[in-house]
Amino acid sequence: MDSGGEARPQPDGHGPLLRVRTLYLEPGVEDHPRGREILARFPDAQRIVVPSHWNIPGLHGNEGLVRDWVRIKRDVLVLGVRKTLSCRFNGRSADWIAPSTANGCAMACAYCYVPRHKGYANPITVFVNIEQILGYLERHALRQGPKPAPDQVDPRLWVYDIGENSDLSVDALVSDNVRDLVALFRRLPNAKASFATKYVNRELLGYDPQGRTRIRFSLMPQAAARVVDVRTSPMHERIEAINEFVEAGYEVHLNFSPVIVYEGWRADYAALFREIDAALSERARRQIAAEVIFLTHNEDLHRVNLGWHPKAEELLWTPRLQETKRSEQGGLNLRYRAGLKGRMVAIFRELLEQHLPGCPIRYAF
Repeated sequence: MDSGGEARPQPDGHGPLLRVRTLYLEPGVEDHPRGREILARFPDAQRIVVPSHWNIPGLHGNEGLVRDWVRIKRDVLVLGVRKTLSCRFNGRSADWIAPSTANGCAMACAYCYVPRHKGYANPITVFVNIEQILGYLERHALRQGPKPAPDQVDPRLWVYDIGENSDLSVDALVSDNVRDLVALFRRLPNAKASFATKYVNRELLGYDPQGRTRIRFSLMPQAAARVVDVRTSPMHERIEAINEFVEAGYEVHLNFSPVIVYEGWRADYAALFREIDAALSERARRQIAAEVIFLTHNEDLHRVNLGWHPKAEELLWTPRLQETKRSEQGGLNLRYRAGLKGRMVAIFRELLEQHLPGCPIRYAF
């Protein structure tokens, strides 16, 4: 039986991804070579110096901007200097969460958690002190030594998620930070990079990762993606790119996240799995693996979405299927009810095994 929300997905529109017209920059950005490079890429953009990339008057916390959610993502870029460098242990998608080289995104996925921390505008913020970030990561990785034993993250190498707060395929349109990260992990003896993406940027095919960067293409049924994956690459394009990125030297995994339950979700996922199965080359199939994360939604993000994309909330906000949980930061999250979610995870596993045989699931929750 399908346990789903009241509405089937309906399509939404897309527009040009980036046309930077306003640049907010912290003092000191121009002291860094990467900062000067980015400024040179957008010579016609208005430049506004702000005290902090986290506190931009008139941008962050301005409820009136929610109606311009997509326009701001398209037209605004923020440049900052990352102050705190630390790695956080993970154990699921990666062993370690690396310090981000960016946060925010030009895409507008309705379930993204990053906007919860910024309020009513969430454009890309790029950190220009890339040399410091790379140096910290290299020292951290080398301190770990060899990985002592295989685990579900990777059998041999420490894995660092380098894209927790942004989509690196889009970040690569703005700067060479992503190219530099791929080059770093290419030469580290005991580590690899990893990031999830919803955007096919074929410039990355020339980065020569030599197996040391894992790209996780995020996938869901296109019917749902048309509603909630706003401004992203179409699903068929992401699927078609898997073989190309494997041939270019990337490890490619599948990121089924978030899994959204709605009327007809089982049939839609079965069709998605069959499409992937038909597209995979033998080389891609031999190295494929999946991670599965069912939707967790957030009350504050729900209110933001109602201001710019209420149609998405018909899929994301389904209290009859969900229960509330207070987050560590004090926010109110909604997730699928425990008993129901267990059954849905089992259904998902069965569908994947039936329609995409031979694809292991690294973790599912």
